[in-house]
Amino acid sequence: MKVTVSRKAHFNAAHRLFVENWSDEKNQNLFGKCSNSNFHGHNYELIVDVRGEVDLVTGVVIDLKELKDIIKNEVEELLDHKNLNLDVPYFKKVIPTAENICIFIWNILRDKISNDNELSVTLYETPRNFVKYSGN
Repeated sequence: MKVTVSRKAHFNAAHRLFVENWSDEKNQNLFGKCSNSNFHGHNYELIVDVRGEVDLVTGVVIDLKELKDIIKNEVEELLDHKNLNLDVPYFKKVIPTAENICIFIWNILRDKISNDNELSVTLYETPRNFVKYSGN
């Protein structure tokens, strides 16, 4: 029997969306105020879903304390109160859109959570704008 266990977390971060070899005008046309050269920030909400078989001995899919610690140590510590473009090496070459941040987080967590379990990450950039990635 498969069950999905979820953990919610959050972090605050600044970023700027722009394509380096485009003009400011072209970036502004596509990204709008998200292309502000002085950056802008979000209060990101993160939901991590782990789906798998319930262990017959422990009765859990994953220890929620373990999941909490993985998210805190691997994601929140890395991204919270950071300028993604400047402080996170990955985003020096990748535009830190919600889509790319979500994929980045999924890849970090995939390495820390058993491959026996399915993994899905939902990232809310605003209460109305969010993305979800499940590795495919």
